[in-house]
Amino acid sequence: MSINIPVNEPLIDGNEKKYLLECIDSGWISSEGPFVEEFERKFAERVGRKYAVAVSNGTAAIDLAVEALCIGDGDEVILPAFTIISCVLQIVRSGAIPVLVDSDPCTWNMNVSQIEAKITAKTKAIMIVHIYGLPVNMDPVIELARRYGLRIIEDAAEMHGQTYLGAPCGSFGDISTFSFYPNKHITTGEGGMVVTNDLALADACRSLRNLCFQPSKRFVHERLGWNMRMTNLQAAIGLAQLERLDEFVDRKRRMGCLYTRLLEGIKGFDLPLSKTDYAENIYWVYGLNINGDQEINAKEAMNRLAKRGIGTRPFFYPMHEQPILREMGFFKGERYPEAEKLSRKGFYIPSGMALTQDQIKHVAHEIREEFS
Repeated sequence: MSINIPVNEPLIDGNEKKYLLECIDSGWISSEGPFVEEFERKFAERVGRKYAVAVSNGTAAIDLAVEALCIGDGDEVILPAFTIISCVLQIVRSGAIPVLVDSDPCTWNMNVSQIEAKITAKTKAIMIVHIYGLPVNMDPVIELARRYGLRIIEDAAEMHGQTYLGAPCGSFGDISTFSFYPNKHITTGEGGMVVTNDLALADACRSLRNLCFQPSKRFVHERLGWNMRMTNLQAAIGLAQLERLDEFVDRKRRMGCLYTRLLEGIKGFDLPLSKTDYAENIYWVYGLNINGDQEINAKEAMNRLAKRGIGTRPFFYPMHEQPILREMGFFKGERYPEAEKLSRKGFYIPSGMALTQDQIKHVAHEIREEFS
């Protein structure tokens, strides 16, 4: 089975090669190189933050955020059932308890109206995860956090360049995180970023990403950290990508609008919501959700498209159905119907930055041919 149009292909044709050659010629290829600091500074400016800490990947960014907030044994963190497992890893490893809410069937984000009912005396934080292209409705979350004295962790991994009521995604959490995996709007190959306005949190993240070395006693450690540093090579690519973020956002929105125009009215599929009262879709990926007019599930639909050479990827698998988390005793008897529907019926089609208009037209044609 040969895939002719992959689900993702990054666009790396700006200053990436120039900056990489600067790294090689200077010999600065490790995390000590100057591109790391410059990437941090410019990324912080872009998302309206005082501090940014570059790390090795998006999961590492979340791990640092949870650890920097000193979330630990017995604490509860509210987060969406429909997300990637990266969001729950450090919560569980720290001895804290993940508490789930279901999805909004229109935006595919967490249903913020369900959050307050999950708040208890043990709740320490709400983890917001902006999903696939539209941000979470933040105002109600911010109000709840203020009223109950909770921290907000904002996972903006998929939201480079997106805004909520005109303010950058990544600017709302006490601490916020990004990913630079190749399928993101900007990439460093692997990489991530933690951003915050709190100097103490930024300093904690810098220490934790660097094995908690001490300035005066380098090999004496008073806290356990990780080696989560970003290299100068990665930061060089990231800086070149960041320079084109506005162009990339515009490109993605045009791609999403073209898909919608070509697929509008197709029976059996719900298309992504184009906008809400607070944001216009950024189309990190272009998702299709099989509705009640079709008997098939996402796996079957994806297999059928693969036979036509079209790459796809499934939607997230819900946290309450993850075998490892159930084995650990979490979420016994819990159901989240909207998250379950999205997982079983949702998938996304080729959405990478390098996708051409002709490829989009071909993908849309093949979908109509296969499912009409």
